[in-house]
Amino acid sequence: MNTLDEMLTRRLLTRQQHADIADWVRRARTPEAILAMPEPLWRTLSLASVLMNVDADLTQPPALDAGP
Repeated sequence: MNTLDEMLTRRLLTRQQHADIADWVRRARTPEAILAMPEPLWRTLSLASVLMNVDADLTQPPALDAGP
């Protein structure tokens, strides 16, 4: 939920979108249920994720000096 809060803070989501997405995720019991989010909310979340470059961590090599 921290990422959603940051999206709201950066004004990438409206308060209503934030509440709707947070409610959907909170009620979802499985990853599949999250993926079944209504299309308008999913598009909004996807766009905000791109604008925040959320996937950037996935493209970085792991830090070899990271502790256990």
